[in-house]
Amino acid sequence: MFLYRIDPFIISNIEIMTPKTMPLIATCASGLELLLVDEISSLGGASIGQSPGTVRFEGTLETSYRACLWSRFASRILLPIAECHAADTDELYNGCKGIDWYEHLAPEQSLAVDCASSNSSIKHTKFASLRVKDAIVDQFRDRFKQRPNVDTKRPDIRISLYLKGETAYIRRDLSGESLHRRGYRGIGGAAPLKESLAAAIVSLSGWHEKVGSEDVLLDPMCGSGTLLIEAAHIFGDIAPGLGRDYFGFLGWDGHDKILWERLIAEAEDRKKKGLGRNWPRIIGFDADKDIVRIAVENIGQAGMTGIIHIERRDLAWLENPFLKKGGETGTGLMVSNPPYGERMSSVNEVKYLYRFLAARLAEKFEGWKAGIFCGNTELFDAMDMSFKEKYRLFNGPIPCQLRIFDVSSEKEGPRKIQEGLAGDITTTQESHPFANRLRKNMKRLSKWVKRESISCYRLYDADIPEYNVAVDVYGPWVHVQEYAPPKNIDMDKAAQRMSEVLRNVRESLGVKRNMVFVKVRHRQKGRSQYQKQADKRRLHVVSEHGSRFLVNLLDYLDTGIFLDHRDVRKMIRDGAKDKRFLNLFGYTGTATVQAAAGGAKTTTTIDLSPTYLKWARSNLALNGFSETCHKVVQSDCMEYLSKSRKTFDLIFVDPPTFSNSKRTKTVFDVQKDHAALIRAAMKRLEPEGLLIFSTNSKKFKLDQKDISKFDIKDITKASIPRDFERNQRIHHCWEIRHKK
Repeated sequence: MFLYRIDPFIISNIEIMTPKTMPLIATCASGLELLLVDEISSLGGASIGQSPGTVRFEGTLETSYRACLWSRFASRILLPIAECHAADTDELYNGCKGIDWYEHLAPEQSLAVDCASSNSSIKHTKFASLRVKDAIVDQFRDRFKQRPNVDTKRPDIRISLYLKGETAYIRRDLSGESLHRRGYRGIGGAAPLKESLAAAIVSLSGWHEKVGSEDVLLDPMCGSGTLLIEAAHIFGDIAPGLGRDYFGFLGWDGHDKILWERLIAEAEDRKKKGLGRNWPRIIGFDADKDIVRIAVENIGQAGMTGIIHIERRDLAWLENPFLKKGGETGTGLMVSNPPYGERMSSVNEVKYLYRFLAARLAEKFEGWKAGIFCGNTELFDAMDMSFKEKYRLFNGPIPCQLRIFDVSSEKEGPRKIQEGLAGDITTTQESHPFANRLRKNMKRLSKWVKRESISCYRLYDADIPEYNVAVDVYGPWVHVQEYAPPKNIDMDKAAQRMSEVLRNVRESLGVKRNMVFVKVRHRQKGRSQYQKQADKRRLHVVSEHGSRFLVNLLDYLDTGIFLDHRDVRKMIRDGAKDKRFLNLFGYTGTATVQAAAGGAKTTTTIDLSPTYLKWARSNLALNGFSETCHKVVQSDCMEYLSKSRKTFDLIFVDPPTFSNSKRTKTVFDVQKDHAALIRAAMKRLEPEGLLIFSTNSKKFKLDQKDISKFDIKDITKASIPRDFERNQRIHHCWEIRHKK
C-alpha cells in the first residue's frame, strides 16, 4: 500500500511561512557534529539535535540563510519536503509523484536529484535518483504539457533524496552544492582537504577569532593552503559563503532577495572590520614549487594576499619564526596535514618524515602547540610524542585522527641520537693484546670524535693479524666483522680468538651483549653481495655532520653507510650549494642526503636495487627532504646516462667492484668498465662542473689514457678519514673536470 505525507511546515503561501520556524537539517562529515551544533546555535537555530553526520534544528528563513552563508563545518543545509514508504523504486516513484511539485518548481525551471542511502532495500542510488526525477517530470508533463529541464551543475532546485530502510526522505537542498566549496580554490593539489574539514582542524587545534596579534600559525607542509586560508577567515570573521555566487535557494520562488542582500551586506561589513584588525603571522611552506603557486593563487582568490605568507621550503629547513639573534622565542600553533603514505609501499618511508617533524618540533618549537592530522596511526607512532587531545575525523572515506600536542623539548619527540662511544675505556684483562689495542685506538681517536661530533667510526681494523676483525662504532652499538680466516688456519683456534674478541669488546667498551652485532665477511661474488645475512630487519638511526642515517647492523654485510667515505660526503656537502647533484650507484642515498643538506638545488639518485632506493627515500625523509626536488630513480646507471639529457653541476660516482643484474642481464666490472662510465657521466656534467669518482677496489688502476681529455686530480689521501689512516688502500678517489 502506497503512503506519503507532506511535511506540515511546508505550505504554499511563502509569506505566511517566512516569519515562522521550520525544520532544517545540516549535514556534515563524521566527527564534526559537535562543532556544527555550536555553530548552528550561534546562528539562531533552536531545538537542536544530532546524529552521525546530521544536525537537526528549527529556524526561520533567515536562520537557513545564515547557515548557508556562515557555516564553516556543514556540508549542506536541507529543508524537508516529505517522506514516503519506498520498499522498491516503484513505490518511490509513486510517493514522489504524489507531492505537489508546483509548490516548489515552475515548468520552465531546472532540477537535479542527489541520492544517498543507509541500509535501504533500494541498492542503486543512481537509479533511485532517476525515478524521483521521472516522477517530477511526469507530473509536470501530465499537468502542464511542459517539463522542467535537468541541470546537474547549477539547477534552480536541487532535491536531496535519502533512503533509509524502506523510507524515503525528500528534502530541498538550500545550499545547492556542498558548502565546503567556498569559491576560492581552483586546483587543490594531489589530495586537498575539504574546506569544511580544514576549518574543523584549525578550530580543534585551538585557533579562533580571539587569537592575539602577536601569535603565529605555521603549516610546514601547507599544500594548496586550505588550512591557512580557513584559519585566516576564522580570525578575520569572514563568512565562508561570501565568495560563492550560487546557492540552492536563489532559484526558489520563495526566495527573499531583500533579506539575503541584507545578510550579504552585513557579512561584507564584518569582513571589512576583520581585515582592519591587527593580524597574527600566518605562514605556510611547501617543497613543491607548483603547489606553492597554486596556494598563492588560492590565497589571492580568498582575499588573503599580504596576510598569509607562503614560500617554497623543504621540511628540512623548518625553523621557529620567533628565533632571533638574541635567542628570544615566542609560542604559536603549528597545524599540518602531512602525507599519509596512502600507498602502503610508501608508509615506511613517510614515517621517517614524521619522525623528523617530531624531532624538529622538540628541537626548535618548545612551548608551541601542534595539531597534526593524519590518516595512519602508525605514522603517529613514529613521532613518539604523547598527545593532549585526539579527535576522530574523516577525510572523505579515509578514517583519520587529529592529535593535539603540547611541545616539550625534554619529554617529547624521538630520542636524541646518541654520540659514538668515546673517552676512557676499561678492561678486566689489562695484558690482553686486543684489549690494549682497543684502548690505544680509543685514546687516539676520542678527541677527534668529540670535536667532529662523529657518532660512527672505525675503532679497529685487523691491527693485530691474529685478531682479524673490524670493529666499528655506530652510536651506542658496536659492529664486529670477522674477516674469513685463511684455509690453513685451524677453525677451532679461529673460533677461540673470535670469542676473545667479543668478550674484550664488551668488557672494554662497556656495552651489553645485545648491543654488539657480529658478521663474518667473505669475499662476495655476483648477486651474493646483496643477499641478506639474516631475516630480522631492524634499522637504527645514527648521525654524521648534522645529518641522520638509517643503518642496519644485522641483515646485510654492508650496514647502509660506508664509513670510509665520510670525508667524501663532507666534500659533497660543502660543495653542493645551489648545485644540481647526481648520485650514480646511489646505494642508500647517504651522499645524496649530504648534498641536500648542503643546499643542493636538486638531487637525483640512481640505483638498480629497489631495496637501496627505498632506503635512500627513507634517509631523505628522515632528514626532512621530499622527492619533489630530490628524485630517486630505479635504473641501470649506464642506461640512465645514455638516455638522459639532463645536466648536472656535481656528480658522484661510486660503483661496486663487480656486479651483475638479472633485470638488465649485464655485468659490470669497475676495472674494465670505469673509463666508459666516466666518459658517459662527463657528458652529463656542466662545463664548470665537478665529478668525484671513487672505488673500493684494492687492485684498481685508473685508465688515464682513455679519459685523458679531462682534468684528473687524485684526492685519495685527502679523502681518507682519520679512523682509516692505517689502510690507505681502503678506497681510491679522484676529482675529474672538463679541461678549459
